[in-house]
Amino acid sequence: MKEMTSDGLQSLQAKHQQLDQELRHLERRAYLTPAEQQQATVLKKQKLATKDQIVASKPGDE
Repeated sequence: MKEMTSDGLQSLQAKHQQLDQELRHLERRAYLTPAEQQQATVLKKQKLATKDQIVASKPGDE
């Protein structure tokens, strides 16, 4: 995969951290409504996809 710029990598890392914070905020609740459960699932998928992009863009990890 093509190597990403430092700014691009930092942007992905910031997005991953933001998604993690949103997910932690939701998971602090004792009970999630069905809509909140769906939101948590979407956040987890986005977080994983972002992490995959970060890993794939790091140089020399092949």
